[in-house]
Amino acid sequence: MDALSPGSIAALIGLLTGLVLGLSARLGNFCTLGAIETAFFGDDQRRLRLWGIVLGVAIGGTYLAASLGLAAPEESFYHTIAWNPVASIVGGLVFGYGMAMAGNCGFGALVRFGGGDLRSLVVVVVLGIFSFVTLSGPLAPLREAVFPQTGATGPQGFAQLAEAATGIPRLVFALAISAAAILWALSHAPLRAERVQIAWGVAAGLSVVFCLSATTWLADASLGAVSVEGPSFTAPLGRTIIWFMTSSGGGINLSVGIVAGVLAGAFAGSIRRGMFRWEACEDPRELGRQVSGAALMGIGGTLALGCSIGQGVTAMATLAYSAPLTLAAIVAGGLLGLRQLIHGFQPE
Repeated sequence: MDALSPGSIAALIGLLTGLVLGLSARLGNFCTLGAIETAFFGDDQRRLRLWGIVLGVAIGGTYLAASLGLAAPEESFYHTIAWNPVASIVGGLVFGYGMAMAGNCGFGALVRFGGGDLRSLVVVVVLGIFSFVTLSGPLAPLREAVFPQTGATGPQGFAQLAEAATGIPRLVFALAISAAAILWALSHAPLRAERVQIAWGVAAGLSVVFCLSATTWLADASLGAVSVEGPSFTAPLGRTIIWFMTSSGGGINLSVGIVAGVLAGAFAGSIRRGMFRWEACEDPRELGRQVSGAALMGIGGTLALGCSIGQGVTAMATLAYSAPLTLAAIVAGGLLGLRQLIHGFQPE
Protein backbone atom coordinates (compact mmCIF):
# COMPACT_ATOMS: atom_id res chain seq x y z
CA MET A 1 0.00 0.00 0.00
CA ASP A 2 2.96 2.34 0.60
CA ALA A 3 4.52 1.74 -2.82
CA LEU A 4 1.32 1.86 -4.87
CA SER A 5 -1.77 4.00 -4.54
CA PRO A 6 -5.12 2.27 -3.90
CA GLY A 7 -6.18 3.19 -7.43
CA SER A 8 -3.09 1.55 -8.92
CA ILE A 9 -3.68 -1.63 -6.91
CA ALA A 10 -7.32 -1.62 -8.06
CA ALA A 11 -6.10 -1.29 -11.65
CA LEU A 12 -3.87 -4.34 -11.18
CA ILE A 13 -6.83 -6.28 -9.79
CA GLY A 14 -8.84 -5.20 -12.81
CA LEU A 15 -6.01 -6.13 -15.17
CA LEU A 16 -5.91 -9.71 -13.87
CA THR A 17 -9.70 -9.98 -13.92
CA GLY A 18 -9.99 -8.58 -17.42
CA LEU A 19 -7.18 -10.77 -18.72
CA VAL A 20 -9.06 -13.91 -17.69
CA LEU A 21 -12.35 -12.60 -19.08
CA GLY A 22 -10.73 -11.69 -22.39
CA LEU A 23 -9.20 -15.15 -22.68
CA SER A 24 -12.51 -16.75 -21.69
CA ALA A 25 -14.27 -14.90 -24.48
CA ARG A 26 -11.72 -15.86 -27.15
CA LEU A 27 -10.82 -19.39 -26.02
CA GLY A 28 -14.11 -20.35 -24.36
CA ASN A 29 -16.61 -18.50 -26.59
CA PHE A 30 -18.12 -16.65 -23.63
CA CYS A 31 -20.34 -13.97 -25.21
CA THR A 32 -23.77 -12.52 -24.40
CA LEU A 33 -25.13 -11.74 -27.85
CA GLY A 34 -23.53 -14.84 -29.32
CA ALA A 35 -25.27 -16.98 -26.70
CA ILE A 36 -28.66 -15.41 -27.49
CA GLU A 37 -28.20 -15.60 -31.25
CA THR A 38 -27.04 -19.21 -31.45
CA ALA A 39 -29.62 -20.46 -28.94
CA PHE A 40 -32.70 -18.77 -30.42
CA PHE A 41 -31.77 -18.51 -34.08
CA GLY A 42 -29.08 -21.15 -34.59
CA ASP A 43 -30.35 -24.18 -32.65
CA ASP A 44 -27.13 -24.38 -30.59
CA GLN A 45 -27.44 -23.91 -26.83
CA ARG A 46 -23.82 -24.50 -25.84
CA ARG A 47 -22.94 -20.82 -25.41
CA LEU A 48 -26.19 -20.12 -23.56
CA ARG A 49 -25.68 -23.08 -21.23
CA LEU A 50 -22.12 -21.89 -20.60
CA TRP A 51 -23.72 -18.99 -18.73
CA GLY A 52 -24.93 -21.55 -16.20
CA ILE A 53 -21.31 -22.51 -15.50
CA VAL A 54 -20.16 -18.89 -15.23
CA LEU A 55 -23.04 -17.84 -12.97
CA GLY A 56 -22.95 -20.98 -10.85
CA VAL A 57 -19.25 -20.57 -10.12
CA ALA A 58 -19.57 -16.81 -9.57
CA ILE A 59 -22.53 -17.11 -7.16
CA GLY A 60 -21.19 -20.04 -5.17
CA GLY A 61 -17.67 -18.66 -5.06
CA THR A 62 -18.77 -15.17 -4.01
CA TYR A 63 -20.83 -16.39 -1.07
CA LEU A 64 -18.23 -18.95 -0.05
CA ALA A 65 -15.71 -16.10 0.03
CA ALA A 66 -18.22 -13.97 1.97
CA SER A 67 -18.67 -16.74 4.55
CA LEU A 68 -14.89 -16.72 5.07
CA GLY A 69 -14.84 -12.95 5.46
CA LEU A 70 -13.02 -12.46 2.15
CA ALA A 71 -15.80 -10.76 0.17
CA ALA A 72 -18.55 -8.29 1.03
CA PRO A 73 -21.07 -8.50 -1.83
CA GLU A 74 -23.58 -6.38 0.12
CA GLU A 75 -21.16 -3.43 0.00
CA SER A 76 -21.29 -3.27 -3.81
CA PHE A 77 -23.51 -0.55 -5.27
CA TYR A 78 -25.98 -3.19 -6.45
CA HIS A 79 -26.95 -3.44 -2.77
CA THR A 80 -26.27 0.05 -1.47
CA ILE A 81 -28.54 1.76 -4.06
CA ALA A 82 -32.28 1.10 -3.78
CA TRP A 83 -33.48 -1.10 -6.62
CA ASN A 84 -35.75 0.55 -9.19
CA PRO A 85 -37.56 -2.21 -11.16
CA VAL A 86 -38.74 0.21 -13.87
CA ALA A 87 -35.17 1.38 -14.48
CA SER A 88 -34.07 -2.27 -14.73
CA ILE A 89 -36.74 -3.04 -17.32
CA VAL A 90 -36.38 0.11 -19.41
CA GLY A 91 -32.60 0.21 -19.18
CA GLY A 92 -32.28 -3.50 -19.88
CA LEU A 93 -34.55 -3.38 -22.93
CA VAL A 94 -32.73 -0.35 -24.35
CA PHE A 95 -29.34 -1.94 -23.70
CA GLY A 96 -30.36 -5.29 -25.21
CA TYR A 97 -31.83 -3.71 -28.34
CA GLY A 98 -28.71 -1.55 -28.75
CA MET A 99 -26.54 -4.63 -28.27
CA ALA A 100 -28.26 -6.33 -31.20
CA MET A 101 -27.94 -3.23 -33.38
CA ALA A 102 -24.24 -2.79 -32.52
CA GLY A 103 -23.51 -6.50 -32.95
CA ASN A 104 -22.00 -6.84 -29.47
CA CYS A 105 -22.20 -5.59 -25.90
CA GLY A 106 -19.41 -3.43 -24.45
CA PHE A 107 -17.48 -6.47 -23.26
CA GLY A 108 -17.90 -8.21 -26.60
CA ALA A 109 -16.83 -5.10 -28.48
CA LEU A 110 -13.63 -4.91 -26.40
CA VAL A 111 -12.95 -8.56 -27.15
CA ARG A 112 -13.44 -8.07 -30.88
CA PHE A 113 -11.29 -4.94 -30.87
CA GLY A 114 -8.58 -6.98 -29.18
CA GLY A 115 -8.85 -9.33 -32.16
CA GLY A 116 -8.28 -6.53 -34.67
CA ASP A 117 -11.85 -5.45 -35.43
CA LEU A 118 -11.64 -1.66 -35.79
CA ARG A 119 -15.43 -1.40 -36.09
CA SER A 120 -15.66 -2.44 -32.46
CA LEU A 121 -13.45 0.48 -31.44
CA VAL A 122 -16.25 2.77 -32.63
CA VAL A 123 -18.74 0.83 -30.48
CA VAL A 124 -16.48 1.05 -27.42
CA VAL A 125 -15.89 4.79 -27.76
CA VAL A 126 -19.52 5.72 -28.47
CA LEU A 127 -20.80 3.49 -25.66
CA GLY A 128 -18.36 5.04 -23.19
CA ILE A 129 -19.26 8.57 -24.23
CA PHE A 130 -23.01 8.04 -24.00
CA SER A 131 -22.71 6.33 -20.64
CA PHE A 132 -21.28 9.60 -19.26
CA VAL A 133 -23.73 11.70 -21.26
CA THR A 134 -26.41 9.87 -19.28
CA LEU A 135 -24.54 9.58 -15.99
CA SER A 136 -23.31 13.14 -15.53
CA GLY A 137 -23.76 14.95 -18.86
CA PRO A 138 -26.71 16.56 -20.67
CA LEU A 139 -29.06 13.62 -20.09
CA ALA A 140 -28.28 13.37 -16.38
CA PRO A 141 -31.04 15.77 -15.20
CA LEU A 142 -33.65 13.85 -17.18
CA ARG A 143 -32.35 10.53 -15.85
CA GLU A 144 -32.44 11.80 -12.27
CA ALA A 145 -35.97 13.17 -12.72
CA VAL A 146 -37.39 9.98 -14.24
CA PHE A 147 -35.26 7.38 -12.46
CA PRO A 148 -33.99 8.94 -9.21
CA GLN A 149 -31.39 6.94 -7.31
CA THR A 150 -31.65 6.74 -3.54
CA GLY A 151 -29.70 4.91 -0.90
CA ALA A 152 -31.00 1.50 0.12
CA THR A 153 -32.88 1.39 3.41
CA GLY A 154 -33.12 -2.38 3.57
CA PRO A 155 -31.71 -5.60 2.08
CA GLN A 156 -31.35 -5.59 -1.70
CA GLY A 157 -30.51 -9.24 -2.26
CA PHE A 158 -32.23 -12.63 -2.42
CA ALA A 159 -29.81 -14.32 -0.01
CA GLN A 160 -30.62 -11.80 2.72
CA LEU A 161 -34.34 -12.10 1.94
CA ALA A 162 -34.25 -15.90 2.18
CA GLU A 163 -32.32 -15.78 5.45
CA ALA A 164 -34.76 -13.29 6.99
CA ALA A 165 -37.87 -15.12 5.76
CA THR A 166 -36.89 -18.75 6.30
CA GLY A 167 -33.74 -18.78 8.42
CA ILE A 168 -31.77 -20.47 5.63
CA PRO A 169 -28.15 -19.28 5.88
CA ARG A 170 -27.03 -17.11 3.00
CA LEU A 171 -24.27 -19.52 2.02
CA VAL A 172 -26.67 -22.47 1.85
CA PHE A 173 -29.14 -20.51 -0.27
CA ALA A 174 -26.39 -19.30 -2.61
CA LEU A 175 -24.88 -22.76 -3.00
CA ALA A 176 -28.32 -24.16 -3.89
CA ILE A 177 -28.72 -21.54 -6.64
CA SER A 178 -25.15 -22.21 -7.76
CA ALA A 179 -25.70 -25.96 -7.99
CA ALA A 180 -28.96 -25.49 -9.91
CA ALA A 181 -27.24 -23.24 -12.47
CA ILE A 182 -24.34 -25.65 -12.98
CA LEU A 183 -26.64 -28.68 -13.24
CA TRP A 184 -28.76 -26.85 -15.82
CA ALA A 185 -25.62 -26.15 -17.84
CA LEU A 186 -24.21 -29.66 -17.63
CA SER A 187 -27.55 -31.31 -18.41
CA HIS A 188 -26.88 -30.27 -22.02
CA ALA A 189 -24.80 -33.07 -23.57
CA PRO A 190 -23.19 -30.94 -26.32
CA LEU A 191 -21.76 -28.61 -23.67
CA ARG A 192 -20.50 -31.53 -21.57
CA ALA A 193 -18.42 -32.56 -24.58
CA GLU A 194 -16.74 -29.13 -24.67
CA ARG A 195 -14.31 -29.48 -21.77
CA VAL A 196 -12.16 -26.53 -22.78
CA GLN A 197 -15.23 -24.30 -23.01
CA ILE A 198 -16.39 -25.44 -19.56
CA ALA A 199 -12.93 -24.78 -18.10
CA TRP A 200 -12.95 -21.21 -19.42
CA GLY A 201 -16.47 -20.74 -18.07
CA VAL A 202 -15.19 -21.75 -14.63
CA ALA A 203 -12.28 -19.33 -15.05
CA ALA A 204 -14.65 -16.48 -15.97
CA GLY A 205 -16.78 -17.15 -12.89
CA LEU A 206 -13.73 -17.31 -10.63
CA SER A 207 -12.44 -14.02 -12.05
CA VAL A 208 -15.60 -12.32 -10.77
CA VAL A 209 -15.12 -13.90 -7.34
CA PHE A 210 -11.50 -12.76 -7.32
CA CYS A 211 -12.45 -9.19 -8.28
CA LEU A 212 -15.14 -8.88 -5.60
CA SER A 213 -12.86 -10.42 -2.96
CA ALA A 214 -9.79 -8.38 -3.90
CA THR A 215 -11.70 -5.09 -3.94
CA THR A 216 -13.26 -5.99 -0.58
CA TRP A 217 -9.75 -6.34 0.87
CA LEU A 218 -8.64 -3.13 -0.82
CA ALA A 219 -11.72 -1.21 0.37
CA ASP A 220 -10.85 -2.18 3.95
CA ALA A 221 -7.12 -1.51 3.54
CA SER A 222 -7.71 1.89 1.91
CA LEU A 223 -10.37 2.93 4.45
CA GLY A 224 -13.01 3.16 1.73
CA ALA A 225 -10.92 4.94 -0.91
CA VAL A 226 -11.80 2.05 -3.26
CA SER A 227 -15.27 0.53 -3.50
CA VAL A 228 -16.26 -3.12 -3.67
CA GLU A 229 -16.73 -3.74 -7.39
CA GLY A 230 -16.82 -6.43 -10.03
CA PRO A 231 -16.52 -6.41 -13.82
CA SER A 232 -18.85 -4.10 -15.78
CA PHE A 233 -18.53 -2.39 -19.14
CA THR A 234 -20.78 0.67 -19.38
CA ALA A 235 -19.62 3.58 -17.19
CA PRO A 236 -16.19 1.91 -16.79
CA LEU A 237 -15.59 2.39 -20.52
CA GLY A 238 -16.32 6.10 -20.10
CA ARG A 239 -14.00 6.34 -17.10
CA THR A 240 -11.24 4.62 -19.06
CA ILE A 241 -11.62 6.98 -22.04
CA ILE A 242 -11.44 10.01 -19.74
CA TRP A 243 -8.37 8.64 -17.97
CA PHE A 244 -6.55 7.94 -21.23
CA MET A 245 -7.29 11.46 -22.46
CA THR A 246 -6.66 13.44 -19.28
CA SER A 247 -5.31 11.10 -16.58
CA SER A 248 -8.31 12.27 -14.55
CA GLY A 249 -11.87 10.97 -14.29
CA GLY A 250 -11.09 9.54 -10.88
CA GLY A 251 -7.51 8.63 -11.75
CA ILE A 252 -6.28 5.16 -12.58
CA ASN A 253 -8.73 2.65 -11.16
CA LEU A 254 -10.36 -0.76 -11.50
CA SER A 255 -12.16 0.27 -14.71
CA VAL A 256 -8.93 1.15 -16.49
CA GLY A 257 -7.35 -2.14 -15.44
CA ILE A 258 -10.31 -4.28 -16.52
CA VAL A 259 -10.54 -2.65 -19.94
CA ALA A 260 -6.80 -3.07 -20.51
CA GLY A 261 -6.96 -6.65 -19.26
CA VAL A 262 -9.81 -7.64 -21.57
CA LEU A 263 -8.00 -6.14 -24.55
CA ALA A 264 -4.80 -7.99 -23.64
CA GLY A 265 -6.59 -11.27 -23.01
CA ALA A 266 -8.59 -11.00 -26.24
CA PHE A 267 -5.43 -10.20 -28.20
CA ALA A 268 -3.58 -13.17 -26.69
CA GLY A 269 -6.54 -15.48 -27.28
CA SER A 270 -6.90 -14.30 -30.88
CA ILE A 271 -3.21 -14.94 -31.55
CA ARG A 272 -3.47 -18.36 -29.90
CA ARG A 273 -6.38 -19.37 -32.14
CA GLY A 274 -5.00 -17.70 -35.26
CA MET A 275 -8.01 -15.37 -35.34
CA PHE A 276 -6.31 -11.98 -35.21
CA ARG A 277 -6.99 -9.94 -38.33
CA TRP A 278 -7.59 -6.30 -39.06
CA GLU A 279 -11.18 -5.54 -40.06
CA ALA A 280 -12.94 -2.29 -40.90
CA CYS A 281 -16.47 -1.24 -41.77
CA GLU A 282 -17.19 -0.97 -45.50
CA ASP A 283 -20.94 -0.37 -45.28
CA PRO A 284 -22.08 3.07 -44.02
CA ARG A 285 -25.44 1.60 -42.99
CA GLU A 286 -23.68 -0.99 -40.84
CA LEU A 287 -21.56 1.71 -39.23
CA GLY A 288 -24.65 3.83 -38.55
CA ARG A 289 -26.39 0.87 -36.95
CA GLN A 290 -23.37 0.17 -34.76
CA VAL A 291 -23.06 3.80 -33.64
CA SER A 292 -26.76 4.07 -32.78
CA GLY A 293 -26.66 0.71 -31.01
CA ALA A 294 -23.63 1.74 -28.97
CA ALA A 295 -25.35 4.99 -27.95
CA LEU A 296 -28.41 3.03 -26.82
CA MET A 297 -26.22 0.67 -24.81
CA GLY A 298 -24.54 3.60 -23.07
CA ILE A 299 -27.91 5.06 -22.12
CA GLY A 300 -29.58 1.77 -21.21
CA GLY A 301 -26.65 0.39 -19.23
CA THR A 302 -26.49 3.58 -17.16
CA LEU A 303 -30.23 3.49 -16.43
CA ALA A 304 -30.05 -0.18 -15.43
CA LEU A 305 -26.87 0.32 -13.34
CA GLY A 306 -25.00 -2.21 -15.40
CA CYS A 307 -24.61 -4.10 -18.65
CA SER A 308 -24.93 -7.76 -19.58
CA ILE A 309 -21.76 -8.43 -17.57
CA GLY A 310 -22.27 -5.85 -14.79
CA GLN A 311 -25.84 -6.87 -13.99
CA GLY A 312 -25.87 -10.25 -15.74
CA VAL A 313 -22.77 -11.66 -14.02
CA THR A 314 -21.43 -9.40 -11.25
CA ALA A 315 -24.79 -8.36 -9.76
CA MET A 316 -26.04 -11.93 -10.23
CA ALA A 317 -23.00 -13.18 -8.32
CA THR A 318 -24.09 -11.01 -5.38
CA LEU A 319 -27.71 -12.23 -5.84
CA ALA A 320 -28.94 -8.63 -6.06
CA TYR A 321 -32.65 -8.07 -6.68
CA SER A 322 -31.86 -6.12 -9.84
CA ALA A 323 -29.89 -8.84 -11.60
CA PRO A 324 -32.48 -11.38 -12.88
CA LEU A 325 -34.97 -8.79 -14.13
CA THR A 326 -32.28 -6.67 -15.80
CA LEU A 327 -30.72 -9.69 -17.49
CA ALA A 328 -34.14 -10.87 -18.67
CA ALA A 329 -34.85 -7.40 -20.09
CA ILE A 330 -31.46 -7.37 -21.86
CA VAL A 331 -32.22 -10.76 -23.42
CA ALA A 332 -35.69 -9.59 -24.48
CA GLY A 333 -34.28 -6.41 -26.02
CA GLY A 334 -31.58 -8.42 -27.77
CA LEU A 335 -34.12 -10.84 -29.20
CA LEU A 336 -36.26 -7.96 -30.43
CA GLY A 337 -33.27 -6.36 -32.15
CA LEU A 338 -32.06 -9.62 -33.67
CA ARG A 339 -35.53 -10.41 -34.96
CA GLN A 340 -35.70 -7.01 -36.60
CA LEU A 341 -32.33 -7.55 -38.26
CA ILE A 342 -33.19 -11.06 -39.45
CA HIS A 343 -36.89 -10.85 -40.24
CA GLY A 344 -37.71 -7.16 -40.29
CA PHE A 345 -40.63 -7.76 -37.90
CA GLN A 346 -42.36 -9.76 -40.64
CA PRO A 347 -44.20 -12.98 -39.74
CA GLU A 348 -42.01 -16.02 -40.16
